[in-house]
Amino acid sequence: MGRPREFEIDDAIETATGLFWRNGYEGTSLSDLTQAIGITPPSFYFAFGSKEALFRKIIERYFTEQSKIAEAALRKPTPRAVAKHFLNGYADMITDPHHAPGCLAMNSSLPCASGDPLREWLADLREQTRKRFRDRFAEARGGEGLPAGTDADSLARLLLVIAWGLAVEAQSGASRKDLRRTIALALPTWPDANQVAPALAPKEF
Repeated sequence: MGRPREFEIDDAIETATGLFWRNGYEGTSLSDLTQAIGITPPSFYFAFGSKEALFRKIIERYFTEQSKIAEAALRKPTPRAVAKHFLNGYADMITDPHHAPGCLAMNSSLPCASGDPLREWLADLREQTRKRFRDRFAEARGGEGLPAGTDADSLARLLLVIAWGLAVEAQSGASRKDLRRTIALALPTWPDANQVAPALAPKEF
């Protein structure tokens, strides 16, 4: 059997994306993929190499799209505006009715066992995102955006903890309106330049 044409491969990737989004990586079998795509296992291996290789390709595409939300947020003038844009954009994405609710990456990473290479790879992708926000917040310290002593590293982690919590809630059935209300409650607590830097690091005893 010859190699599928490019538009057929693109269709197959879209179909596989839907399966992974609904069922997660471990919950999607090779049989699920071949039946949904409509090809035999040999054709699947010829086109994609393996289930893991296909999943990695899909996640790379997903993070490319997700990074557009982050990049737009990072261009906002203040850290609070950065957080608002990112969280609202992310909430819109994880409640988009064109796909299963929740985050494709989170839906697939949480069930994986500790030490699983895919889980570690997904964690590394999330960490790359966190570092982008950390650097943006560090630049804003002492200016119009944040108090001089703000822990930019912990603030970036807080932003993504909120985002991943929204993803879990979306997967559990929370609506876009629910998530936007949650974000509206969280944003007033965001530090700004007129505040004393919060003690984000726990005290040692």
